[in-house]
Amino acid sequence: MSPEVEENSPGDVRLSQMEAGIPSEVEGGAARPLVSVPGVGTGGCEGGGGQTPSLPPVQAAPAPYVERETWTRQMDFIMSCVGFAVGLGNVWRFPYLCYKNGGGVFLIPYMIFVFIGGIPVFFLEIALGQFMKQGGVSAWNIAPLFKGLGLASMVIVFFCNTYYIMILVWGLYFLVHSFTSPLPWATCGHPWNTVNCTENFRRACHNHSTLPLLSSTPSPSVPASLLSSVASSPLNLSSSAHLLYNGSCVEPEGMRSPVMEFWERKVLRLSGGLDEAGDISSHMVLCLIATWVIVYFCIWKGVKGTGKVVYFTALFPYLVLVVMLAHGVTLPGALDGIVYYLKPDWSKLGEAQVWIDAGTQIFFSYAIGLGALTALGSYNRFHNNCYQDAFVLAMINSGTSFFAGFVVFSVLGFMAAEQGVDISKVAESGPGLAFIAYPKAVTLMPMAPLWAALFFFMLLILGLDSQFVGVEGFVTGVMDMVPPKSIAGRLRREVVVAICCITCFFIDLSMVTEGGMYVFQLFDYYSASGMTLLWQAFWECVVVAWVYGADRFMDDVARMIGYRPMPYMKWCWSYVTPLVCVGVFLFHVVNYKPLTYNSVYTYPWWGEALGWGLALASMLCIPVTVLYKLLRCKGSFSENQCSWFCPVLAGYGKTKQKEKLPLTPVRPRADDLMDNIFTDPVMEKNTN
Repeated sequence: MSPEVEENSPGDVRLSQMEAGIPSEVEGGAARPLVSVPGVGTGGCEGGGGQTPSLPPVQAAPAPYVERETWTRQMDFIMSCVGFAVGLGNVWRFPYLCYKNGGGVFLIPYMIFVFIGGIPVFFLEIALGQFMKQGGVSAWNIAPLFKGLGLASMVIVFFCNTYYIMILVWGLYFLVHSFTSPLPWATCGHPWNTVNCTENFRRACHNHSTLPLLSSTPSPSVPASLLSSVASSPLNLSSSAHLLYNGSCVEPEGMRSPVMEFWERKVLRLSGGLDEAGDISSHMVLCLIATWVIVYFCIWKGVKGTGKVVYFTALFPYLVLVVMLAHGVTLPGALDGIVYYLKPDWSKLGEAQVWIDAGTQIFFSYAIGLGALTALGSYNRFHNNCYQDAFVLAMINSGTSFFAGFVVFSVLGFMAAEQGVDISKVAESGPGLAFIAYPKAVTLMPMAPLWAALFFFMLLILGLDSQFVGVEGFVTGVMDMVPPKSIAGRLRREVVVAICCITCFFIDLSMVTEGGMYVFQLFDYYSASGMTLLWQAFWECVVVAWVYGADRFMDDVARMIGYRPMPYMKWCWSYVTPLVCVGVFLFHVVNYKPLTYNSVYTYPWWGEALGWGLALASMLCIPVTVLYKLLRCKGSFSENQCSWFCPVLAGYGKTKQKEKLPLTPVRPRADDLMDNIFTDPVMEKNTN
């Protein structure tokens, strides 16, 4: 069954007209009411203005139908959301936070924030897109004065699309090099290695759990060949033997593992700082081109193509995680790693940092504030049960994070046991886990190339669906924002997608230079940081709950799904979630620390300024847009309040017969949060 698209040119109407059942006709691409609307004047700004209309409770208009693709199957939407929201952060960030913040105890604040922050905003964004039938920008016509919310989300997701793909580039590069034996990061002697490479030291650590403690003289239990091989390494015999004799496998000062040298000297070709850009890596450019080509062909045909691809990209990583866990638990030390991951430390519950980490992780892992969830929801059928979908997707997301911890720490436990060190010495998060810790661990395993290839292929697929759904959200927002009859609006979707991909590609060239890692960290630390996402989530809740009206939005959801959601959703949007966002945001501001690389390189002042510019580029969209609209309009507040606050719904001028529902008017509730602004009747779906 193909997506349903009706070729028409529906116009824009105010929600007050649509709900009151005022008939309209489409003329010249714009819907105009056939009857006068009491109290509506001609304000001084575009879109009209005047007094808030006062309308009698008459029969409501049928459920809207707009010119919009829909998912071929509803499961396409579920898989797309899983692919987008379940990403690398679930695998490499949550397990580290869990062990660092008290093990199993961390699940208590984490689950609290899931229900008071994650699910309410996640549901809000999906429901908004489904109701408005618009992407991340135009959906905020629900409160025209705050359309800057959509622009802010577009800026954030554009930055994410730009730098996030570099993780896929590095993963692809590692994947290509995984089909060699031995693995290139397992040994020294390569052109990129230095005299400080400690390959033999690593091997001695690998055998430390099975060999007796070494001494400087051979013994019957310690073969002389092992001592001679250690003596021929850059580390002299006495230093290696001394370290192993003391039962420590901590690499001495100045010595570097082949994994670290492969990462920094071969993959990154790291320069001395942000001001030393250096040359562009031709190998990385080829990987960059390959990844963008894959992304392009995954989304160029819209949701028809995306809905098919995500079945593989969303489900395959789960298969790999299960296989890796089955293998990981058979390794020596794996059980110790899992215990370390879950062992509760109840004293951590009293630390503010634990709660802040839990709240921040929710907004990261649920992909909130990027506009992509709104775009995905806009392709749902109008009566899809998005409320149920939100809870299912939230549980899948959080469950994946928890499950991934077993996979990660079974391997880290094995790695710590083989090297004779505490797990805290090998536990890392972020790119350090994916490109340093795990590659080092697979060199200690039998059939190392197989497990390396499997891991990096999973990494590539796990990030790929997040990437192309993010690009899909950006493209949807652009196409909804551009007037259809303009030159840009006449461009085919394939051309718009190509322009977006090529633009990001040229920006990415700055990240495949010798100083590219410093540029990548600027984007990662500032453009999509906790502060920007919290700022976005705060305003989303405020606008829906206090400008549009929480009860009003609950009734809109009831029109779609047939019943009102639990009241706790309304209270979260109105009070709880905004307060949580403010609290975590202020904590981030107070505890802000300048960006560094490996806690050694400190960014110059102009680098910090550039980073804050990336953050403010999205955060300022909201107040600047509000100020622009206020200054542009003429007349008093009462004359313009409708143009500022009355929702503009694109395409509600025509309906499709099979989408009609029996709707009956009800009296406005006394506790409507915006009852003093919106006086038109609230409509509910007739469930009789």
